[in-house]
This record gives sequence, C-alpha cells and structure tokens, in this order.
Amino acid sequence: MAKWTPKHEAPEPLEGPVVATITGGTIVWFVLFLVQLPFYGWFDDHGHAWWVWTCLAGGGLGLIGIWYVRKRDAAIKRAAAKRAGLPQQPTSAE
Repeated sequence: MAKWTPKHEAPEPLEGPVVATITGGTIVWFVLFLVQLPFYGWFDDHGHAWWVWTCLAGGGLGLIGIWYVRKRDAAIKRAAAKRAGLPQQPTSAE
C-alpha cells in the first residue's frame, strides 16, 4: 500500500468569533436543560433521563470552554501586540 502524500498544502485555520460561538452554544445547552427539567418524570419513566443530564453536562463543559477560549483569545492578542511592538496592557489574571 502506497503512502498517501498531500497534493497541496492545508489551508490556514478559520478564525471567527470563537468566544461568542462557545457562549451561544453553552446558553443553548442550559436552555435545553431548563426546558426538559419539568418533564423529568416522563424522561425517567421512559428510560431517557440521560437526555436531561446530557444537557446539564453540555452546559457545564461549555462554561469550561468559555473560560478556555477567553484565555486563548487574550493570549493571541498579547502575542500579536508583542509582534507589533506595542506596549502590553495588564490583564485581570496578572
């Protein structure tokens, strides 16, 4: 079997509003959890209680994701400012 080699270079990764995307997704997970919560008895009776807890887990992991992408975004901005030779502004974490 021949080794696969790419025919062209991979494109640069897309950068977009990552913080807003993760925040929006986290809100959706929490809303889904809250919408399903009144029907927990029905979900439990039919063996689908894991749906409710999956939404809660998605919201909780989304909070970790928000923290991560905010730190990442700040680090990218600091690196860009350093490359441009601009003075660095202190962050709340320092």
